[in-house]
Amino acid sequence: MDDLIKQLNLLWEPVQPFLLRHIEELYGRKDGQVLEIGPFGGLIFFLARKNVGESFSIAAFPKEAISFYRQEARDSGFENQVRIIESNGSLIGIPDESADLAIFRGALFFPELFQVDFNAIYRVLRKTGIAFVGGGFGKYTPAEIINRIREHSGQLNDALGRTRVTVETVRDQLRSSGLEGICEIITDGGLWVVMRK
Repeated sequence: MDDLIKQLNLLWEPVQPFLLRHIEELYGRKDGQVLEIGPFGGLIFFLARKNVGESFSIAAFPKEAISFYRQEARDSGFENQVRIIESNGSLIGIPDESADLAIFRGALFFPELFQVDFNAIYRVLRKTGIAFVGGGFGKYTPAEIINRIREHSGQLNDALGRTRVTVETVRDQLRSSGLEGICEIITDGGLWVVMRK
C-alpha cells in the first residue's frame, strides 16, 4: 500500500502545477492557512513555493502516507514550514476553523482506505474558507501529460481499490451531510466538490 501511494504521488508530479492553477483560480487569494488532506498530496509544497498561503499543514492518513510526506518536505526544503499531522478521515487533530483553503485529492474514490467526511471538512474551514475536494486532472492539465500517465495512473488507482463515483452519488452524500446548499459540484477536469463557508 505504502509503495502504491508513493508511486501514484510521484507519477502525478507533472500534473501538480496545472492542478494548482485551477485551485488558485478558485481560491483567489495569496494569504491564509492552507491544509492538504489525505494520502494523495504534494500540492501544498507547490503552494508554499509560490507563496500562496501563510501557513501550511497536512492532515496525513492513512499511516503509510506520513513517511512519504515527511520525505517530500525534506526533499522540497519545506521541512520547517509544512506541519505534518497524523490524522484520519474525520480530521482528528485538526482544530475547528483553522483552514482558509483545504485540498483533498482522491477524496471520493477510495472507500477501502478512508471515508470522506464532508462535515469534518466544513468544521475545519474558517469563515470565507474554501475546500477543493475530489479528483481528476483539473481543467488546465495538457492532454499530452494526461495521455502520458493515464494508463499507469489507472492501474495504480485500481490496485488501491478505486471505485467509480457519479455526480448523483456525490450529491446524495452532500445532501445527507446537510451541506448540499453550500457546495458546488464541478465536472470540468474531474469530479470535484467546491465547498465555501
